[in-house]
Order: sequence, then structure tokens, then C-alpha cells
Amino acid sequence: MFLRKFFGPKLLDHGYIRQAAAERSDVEELISDFRAAYTPTRLVRIGGDGDGGYMMPDDFDGITHCFSPGVSVTADFEEHIARDYGITSFLADASVDNPPMDNPLFEFDKKFLGAYNDDTFTTLNSWMTQKLGDQAVNDLVLQMDIEGAEFDVLIESSVETLSKFRMMVIEYHSMERIFERNSLPLIKAVFRKLHSQFAIVHMHANNYSPLATCRGLEVPPVFEVSYLRRDRLADLATGGVVSLPHPQDHPNVPANPDVVIPEVWWRG
Repeated sequence: MFLRKFFGPKLLDHGYIRQAAAERSDVEELISDFRAAYTPTRLVRIGGDGDGGYMMPDDFDGITHCFSPGVSVTADFEEHIARDYGITSFLADASVDNPPMDNPLFEFDKKFLGAYNDDTFTTLNSWMTQKLGDQAVNDLVLQMDIEGAEFDVLIESSVETLSKFRMMVIEYHSMERIFERNSLPLIKAVFRKLHSQFAIVHMHANNYSPLATCRGLEVPPVFEVSYLRRDRLADLATGGVVSLPHPQDHPNVPANPDVVIPEVWWRG
């Protein structure tokens, strides 16, 4: 007790945070929720072969709009759905002035997506209302890679807002935080909100970082999850056995060793 009281403030003063690890059983509960949400589904690769390409549900017919926060050096995903499906993409990122390519079906806003509205940030619901007004639209696409701010967005967004998306692909960052006792409950709540409305149809580890390990459990610090709203499963679910990686998966960083999501996350 004395050492904790003495060294805790000293560590904090030097920029280090002391936090106890989560119980293994609590982490296993989160992993079990992922397995339960996983449903084999017909998939199609959208975008390029490297970073920015994703395995998505083969269910784009009738979709007219995509919301795509986080603008990278490529827009292969957005260009692909514009070319093949005629889908308009709304892009947003305050760190750049324009999308990486011109396309008549791209609309860009120089803002970050976040948990509040100001001159730099907008919430997902506010952005959707700005673009679509009060239209009763519930067949949208969300493609979100915003370097860790995804949790801010998902915490702030209501189930009603998220349910307007037919499908989503989200890249999660700093997932090693599931091993932190104080972080795990919030992360678990975010995923349970998502799983109540969406099935997981694909997962892919970003090989930017190796697996993080704690108490014998492993997680990729960065990974992508593709979702399909549950009311669409009847026509898309294959009933097959999940097998990862998918034959059309490609490493995000070609020069790095590949990272595979451990089977405990997806093999039921």
C-alpha cells in the first residue's frame, strides 16, 4: 500500500499511468460476444488489394449514399462503389484540404468526426442530417477509419442513428486497451450496442502492429470489422463455417509479417 501511494503520483508526474489489468474472465466475455455476433455471409472485396480495401457484404443494390470519415492517400473504396454501384460518398477530414482524387460522386467536408459539434468537429448524426436532411433513409454505408476517434463517435451515436446503415466497416485502434480494467467496461458497452443491431461478417487484423498479449489472451491492436444489419441476414447468410483469413484478404502493410486474428475471436 505504501509503495502504491508513493510511486503512483511519481509515475503520473513523469507521464506514466498506472492501471490494473482486467480480469481474464472479463476479457473472455468480450471475446465471446464477438464469436456470438459472427455470421458467415456472402462477401465481396471493395477497394484495392492493400490498405483501404475491405471485405464487405455482397448487398449494395439499392444503396445510394456512403459516409466515409477519415481521408487517406487513396479513396479506392469510395471510387469502387461510385463506379460499380453509383453510390455517392460523403467524405470528412479536417487534416486535409481535399480528397485524394476527384470524382463527381464525392462530397468533402473539412471536419473531423467526433462526439460534439464545433468549428472543427461534427457528430455522425449532425453530419447525416446536414447531408440528407430528414429523409427516411435506412440503407446507407459507413466506412470509418479515424485513428482511434471511432470510440468517441460510437459512444455518442444512438442506436437509431447507427441503424440507418445497412452495412459498416470500422477500423478499431488501440484494442490492447481491452486488457485495462478501467477501459474494458466502456469498450464492452460500445460493442454490445453494435452487436444488438449488427452481425459481424468479417474481421481482418491490420499488420501494422504485432499481436498484444495479456494473461494468455491475444488481440491485434488494430483490426477491421465488417458489419451487416441483422434484418439483412436472411438473404445473405451462407450458413457455412467461418474461416479466416479470407482468400481475398491482403496485408495492410506489405513489408510487415502478416497478423491473423486468433481463432478464439471468431471460431464458435
